[in-house]
Amino acid sequence: MINIRMSKMVFTSLLRVLETRYNLQTSRNISSSEMLGIFLYILGTGAKVSQCRERFQKSGSTISQHFAVVLEKVSRMATDLIAPEDPFFSSIPEQIRNDSRYMPHFKDCIGAIDGTHIAAILPPNEQIPYIGRKGIPTQNVMVVCDFNMCFTFVMAGWERTTRDTRIFLDASRDSKYKFLHPPNGKIILLILDILK
Repeated sequence: MINIRMSKMVFTSLLRVLETRYNLQTSRNISSSEMLGIFLYILGTGAKVSQCRERFQKSGSTISQHFAVVLEKVSRMATDLIAPEDPFFSSIPEQIRNDSRYMPHFKDCIGAIDGTHIAAILPPNEQIPYIGRKGIPTQNVMVVCDFNMCFTFVMAGWERTTRDTRIFLDASRDSKYKFLHPPNGKIILLILDILK
């Protein structure tokens, strides 16, 4: 619980999903459960590869290689999970329908888009474009939320200096990101912070 931030039951369920739906496989030198354990240990504790080498008795290259494998599987899973409950947006959200301040003005609104800055850990030679106002490297993350405050789309990894509109345009134009465009007649509020 302390090292991987989840119970054994949740770990086992996550492992089963990654193995059956996303093809996480045991390799010759390391089991799929150990791969996931290393991945979660690094995320949960912020451990470095050198610490994982000692803890899991594996080489640094093995740790790095299998961390990347699990990251790819989890990223694919995230693309499937972070999505609207109703991709057709067939009903007006309750929060809009029941509030006279918003109805009928926002009856066709299905959510909001905004960006936020999250701390990023990068090699020193790559940090400059990510350094923010507070002097630490951050990445600009764009999220789309519905009116139940559930994420329906997330795009991470952009430099701190990247404008929200550029991230939005890239996400909405490139099909590889699977951005769900609103159906005809529906809108998503784009919240732009002009002074970022």
